[in-house]
Amino acid sequence: MSGKTVTRAQLSEAIYQEVGLSRDESAKLVAAVLDEIADTLSEGDVVKISSFGSFMVRDKAQRVGRNPKTGDEVPILPRRVVVFRASHVLKDRINRSLSALADSGD
Repeated sequence: MSGKTVTRAQLSEAIYQEVGLSRDESAKLVAAVLDEIADTLSEGDVVKISSFGSFMVRDKAQRVGRNPKTGDEVPILPRRVVVFRASHVLKDRINRSLSALADSGD
């Protein structure tokens, strides 16, 4: 694992390089796409991106957890979480790159 994180600024820069929009337009495009995804998820709808995956909101029930230091039981309140399921296309791409790394390491 390389441990790299892709930032909003890097996404904007990639759009600037690949598409040719200005840096300002690229930043606005990234912001608009992320805002649309967030708005859709906050409404409880699913976001499906073809050949990439799906984002969805899942409700988690209240449960009892434990404080790892003391062992005391602590209630964990019900909450909503975002879940991502990768498409088969993305999974295959990731696994191909993993097998390519394994082959080059021999």
